[in-house]
Amino acid sequence: MDRNVIKQPCSSRLRIVIADDHPLVLSGMKTLLATDPEFELVGEASDGPNALRRVIECDPDVAVFDLSMPGLNGIEVIQKLFAVRPQARVLVVSVHEDGANLRRLLKMGVAGYILKRSATEELIRGIHAVAKGGIYLDPAIAGHAVGRLAQMETDSIEGGALSHLSTREMEVLQLAAVGHSNKVISAKLEVGLKSVETYKARAMDKLGFTSRVDLIRFALSMGWLERTTP
Repeated sequence: MDRNVIKQPCSSRLRIVIADDHPLVLSGMKTLLATDPEFELVGEASDGPNALRRVIECDPDVAVFDLSMPGLNGIEVIQKLFAVRPQARVLVVSVHEDGANLRRLLKMGVAGYILKRSATEELIRGIHAVAKGGIYLDPAIAGHAVGRLAQMETDSIEGGALSHLSTREMEVLQLAAVGHSNKVISAKLEVGLKSVETYKARAMDKLGFTSRVDLIRFALSMGWLERTTP
C-alpha cells in the first residue's frame, strides 16, 4: 500500500471517511455531515476491509468508524490503520458504553469516542475537535473513562506529585493530553523537541503514569479535555 498518498488540494474543507455496516446508520451519518459546510465526505464503507482500504486511499482528516463491522472489526481496522498511518485521526461511533473498551481504544491512539444514541448531538462537535488535534469523548461515557479516578489518591495529586511539576512540565503535559505531537508542542511553546520529550517524561514519571491512557484519564479528571472541545 502506498504510504505517501497526497491529499487533494482542491478543497479546504475537512475530508471525512465514514464506515458502518448498518445502511440506515451510514445514511444518517451522511445526512449529519451534509449539514456542515466545512465537511467533505470523501469515502464510505460498510465492512472492515473496505473501511481500511478507503482510509488508506483517501487519507482523510478524520476517519469515523463503527466497532462492529464484518470482515475486520473496528479494533482490527484501527490497529492495521495505525500500523501504516500512525498519524491518522480516528473517531469511533459505537453502541458500546463500557469504560474498559473506551480505555483500550484511547491507549491504542483513538482520538474520539461517541455513542450512537447521541451521535445526532455529538458527531459534528466530535469531528471538529478531533480534526483540530484534540480528544473528544461523548459526555455520556466520559465518566466511565475516569472510572474510580475521582476517588483516587486526592491528597497525592493535590499536595504531592502534581505540585512538584514545573510550569513547563504542566504545559507540555496538558498539550500532550489533548493530542498534540511533540513536534507541535515544540512549536507552540517555542522550545526544542528534545526539551519537550524531557519535560513530558519527567512529568509522567512524577505522576506515576506508564501509558497514554493514564494521562487521558487524569486529563479528564482535571477538566483539561473539556476546555479544548467546542
